[in-house]
Amino acid sequence: MGIIASFMFDSLSEKLQSAFRNLRGLGKISESNIDESMREVRLALLDADVNFKVAKEFIARVKEKAMGEAVLASVSPGQQIIKFIHDELIQLLGSSNARLEVGGNPSCLLLCGLHGAGKTTTAGKLAKLLKKQGRSPLLVAADVYRPAAMDQLATLGQQVEVPVYVRKEEKDVLKIARGALEDARAQNLNTLIFDTAGRLQIDDELVQELVCLSDLVKPQEILLVLDAATGQEAVSVAAHFDEALGITGSILTKLDGDARGGAALSMKSVTGRPIKFVGVGEKLDEFEAFHPERMAGRILGMGDVVSLVEKAAETIEEDEARRMEEKLRKGTFTLEDFLEQMKAMKKLGPLENVMGMLPGGDEMLKNADLSKGEKEMRRMEGLICAMTLKERRSPDILNASRRKRIAAGSGVSVTEVNTMLNKFYEMQKMMKNMGKLQKMMAKMGGGSMAKMMGQ
Repeated sequence: MGIIASFMFDSLSEKLQSAFRNLRGLGKISESNIDESMREVRLALLDADVNFKVAKEFIARVKEKAMGEAVLASVSPGQQIIKFIHDELIQLLGSSNARLEVGGNPSCLLLCGLHGAGKTTTAGKLAKLLKKQGRSPLLVAADVYRPAAMDQLATLGQQVEVPVYVRKEEKDVLKIARGALEDARAQNLNTLIFDTAGRLQIDDELVQELVCLSDLVKPQEILLVLDAATGQEAVSVAAHFDEALGITGSILTKLDGDARGGAALSMKSVTGRPIKFVGVGEKLDEFEAFHPERMAGRILGMGDVVSLVEKAAETIEEDEARRMEEKLRKGTFTLEDFLEQMKAMKKLGPLENVMGMLPGGDEMLKNADLSKGEKEMRRMEGLICAMTLKERRSPDILNASRRKRIAAGSGVSVTEVNTMLNKFYEMQKMMKNMGKLQKMMAKMGGGSMAKMMGQ
C-alpha cells in the first residue's frame, strides 16, 4: 500500500510482531509452542475485529503448514512460520491487485453503498486517478434524493478538472443515466462514474433502483464503497449488496482512521469479491489501488518499499534524480541542491509516513523523536533560504560577516549557522569519498558492485 497517515492496523501489527518475537527466539519448534504462537495470532486477529470463521480457518491453514516435518527440523523454523503467516495473510486479503475492468466504450462504473460511506468523495478520487491513467471520465450525479450530493460532486469535478453530468430538476435516475450516456458519446468521454444514492440501511427501494440502473447501463464494474471503520457490519452490507447486484469489488474508505481493520481482512474471504481500491486520507490524491502483498508486509512490520519507491517516482523527476546523484558522487553538491532535496522529501509526506514504509520502520518509530527531526529540517531550510542564491551555490564564500547576516535574517545564533554548515560539509565529504571508492572498485574489476553502491 501507499503512504498512510495513521495506519489503521497499528494495534494488530504490534500484537503480531510480539508473537513473532517469541517465534524468532525459539531454537526448535514443537507442537506446543506452535499452539501457543497460533493462539496469540488468533487473539490478535479477533481483537482486530476479523470475522471469527475467517480467523479460525486462517489459523488452521498456518498450523497445518507449520506442523510439516521439514519445518520442525529446519534451522530457522520460526522464520518459516512467519513466512507462512505472511503468505496466508496475502491470500486472505486477495492474493493480488484486482484491476478495474474498463474495456467498454464508454465504460460504466457504478458506485453503491450506504449513506456516509464516502461514495461521492470516492467518485471524485476515482475520476482523478483514471484521468491520470489516460482515461477521459464523466462523473454522473445519480443521487436524486440528496441535492447536496450533486453540488458536492460538481465541486469535486471542478477540483479534478473532470466534467460532471448534473440534472437537479430530474428525479428519474434512469433518465439521468440515458442523458449521461448520450453526453459521454457526444463529448467522446470513455468512462462514466455513477455516484448513486445511499441509505442509512439497506432497503428494497434502494436495491430496486440500483438493479434497474444496472440493467440499463450494464456496468463493467459495480463497486461497493464501504467505510473501513464499520468493521463486521461492512462485511454484512457487502454480502447484501452482492446478493442483490452482483458486485465486482469493493472500495474501502477512511483507512487512515483508528478502526481495527477487521473488515479489510474479512472482506475477500466472506464475499469472494476483491478490494480494488482504498481511500487513505481526505485529499483527492489519497486514493490507491489495493495491493494485498504490500498491505500484508505493512501489517507484519516488513514495510512497503515498493509503494515508497512508486511515491518517490511520482514526486521526483528521473532526470533530476540522476543529475543529483552525479553531483553527490563528484562532491559538487551545493546548499541549493540540498534545499531542493529537502523540498522533494516534503512532497513524500510526513517523515512518520515515510518511516512506516521501511522494513522495521514501525519499530524505529517507537524510539524516534520525529518531531525533532522535522523541526531540524525546517530550521535548516530556513537558514538556507536566508542566503543569497550565490551563497547557496558557493558555500565557500560564507565568511564571518555573511554568517552573521544569515543568523540575524533567520532568527538564530551564528553558532547554529556554523553547525548546519559543518554538517553539510561532512555530508559533502562523505559523498565525495564514496564516489572515489566506486571508481577504485570499478578499476579493480568490481564494476557491478560499484554500480550497486551507486544505486
